[in-house]
Amino acid sequence: MTKLKDLKKRFMEDPEFRKEYARVDEEYALIEELIRARMAAKLTQKEVARRLGTTQSAIARLEGGRVSPSFATLRRYAEATGTRLSIGLRPADG
Repeated sequence: MTKLKDLKKRFMEDPEFRKEYARVDEEYALIEELIRARMAAKLTQKEVARRLGTTQSAIARLEGGRVSPSFATLRRYAEATGTRLSIGLRPADG
């Protein structure tokens, strides 16, 4: 049976796979940061939703990666959790 890490290593040899993997990995990193910020602020999804003027289900979709949030939404989420939004650009190869 092939181990997951071996399979990933083999797939990572394909440049198109690597590109897509990097794109998705960045999205999941943002989702993890959103959840960490909310947890550090000791807030529930419902409490964050109330602060943003939306619903708990909208926050669940945001934290689940099922929506593509606007800059304004991310900024408001950061404010609601007592954090600061920081977005940067890096060279594509690093």
